Amino acid sequence: MNILETIEGALRAVAYPEKPEGLYEPISYTLALGGKRIRPTLTLLAYQLYKDDVETALPAALAIETYHNHTLLHDDLMDHAAVRRGQPTVHRKWDANTAILSGDTMLIMSMRHALRQKCSDQGAWLDLLTRTMQEICEGQQMDMNFEQRTDVSEEEYIEMIRLKTSVLLACSLEAGALCAGASAEDRRTLYRFGEALGLAFQLQDDWLDCYGDPAVFGKRIGGDILCGKKTYLLISAFRRANRAQYGELLRLLSLPAKQGEERIAGVLKVYDELGVSDLARQRIAAYTDEALHLLDSLPVSVERKQPLRALAEKMLRREK
Repeated sequence: MNILETIEGALRAVAYPEKPEGLYEPISYTLALGGKRIRPTLTLLAYQLYKDDVETALPAALAIETYHNHTLLHDDLMDHAAVRRGQPTVHRKWDANTAILSGDTMLIMSMRHALRQKCSDQGAWLDLLTRTMQEICEGQQMDMNFEQRTDVSEEEYIEMIRLKTSVLLACSLEAGALCAGASAEDRRTLYRFGEALGLAFQLQDDWLDCYGDPAVFGKRIGGDILCGKKTYLLISAFRRANRAQYGELLRLLSLPAKQGEERIAGVLKVYDELGVSDLARQRIAAYTDEALHLLDSLPVSVERKQPLRALAEKMLRREK
């Protein structure tokens, strides 16, 4: 079975009402934009650790992917982003009000998928999903709060990306195990595996934004620097900088947009002086090792774990 094709087919098979006009079309548009479908794939691979009839866990996978795209739709609106996966964002193609209302409807559709999931412990499944949704909102608020601060600690940043990125990967994995009737201990191990996987994945994204190959990474290097985003590298630089370097970082980050190239080059120069690239790579390696160790510790055959391990390694060794 090709899990990705199964997910794409299930997404296409969802029947949305035709009326009222303008409400459901943006939802279909958003879900048709594609993407790697990492989260629903994790759900089905986690289910497949224990059982072969992966279609049984499709409602949970659809709930998670629909919710994930709901967050992207609202994130694009909040960030005033013009493009998502090479196409106009919903608020650009339609308008902001449509993005809000259709995004809210996506959240409701996600819960409807969740309610269709047959699970031996329905309460645990719904608690896992709704708790994750709440935590992602908490992480988003933390990220917004960080925009006005230069004193964000590494610990605060790690907690923020755990909430914004890791918990949904962890939820995806535990959901699959829960649908398959796995033990509470196995579910906890898979959840922790997802947390470590997400932390390594997001820290790698931070690093690639500064040091990746643009031709491979697929976007301009230094985008996070241009928008002054608090990343692990910038936070580490602020924490390790002497007075002169600290002042230089503040000066560079205050440069106008037309001096974007100077800002990027200057900030990267300070990063190199402080060795923050190596620090980031060390943290990425640590979380990668933790994630793979947790997966290896799961009391399931190596053959059963191989597809999940292959996906994790692909995520953690990526260049884009």
